[in-house]
Amino acid sequence: MSDKEQVIITIVGKDRTGIVAGITNVLAQQAVNIEDLNSTIMQDYFAMIVLADIASSDLSLSELKKELEREAERLGVKVYIQHHDIFEFMHRI
Repeated sequence: MSDKEQVIITIVGKDRTGIVAGITNVLAQQAVNIEDLNSTIMQDYFAMIVLADIASSDLSLSELKKELEREAERLGVKVYIQHHDIFEFMHRI
């Protein structure tokens, strides 16, 4: 049995300086461990997917979502967060 509580965080929007720094800073401040991160830029658009463990964070998933949404609004991007298990279930074929 794992003590991990994994989530998938997706960030999308118009590319600009500071997106990775802004989002990862929020995660670090909330004791969220980034386990994997992939980002890409397609023309002028930025996309990033983060696999993170929130088990050490004092925030609930909904509280973390609000923190990330605040930062995303400041950066002009959209952020989506969901439990890893739900993500896996939704993407099974």
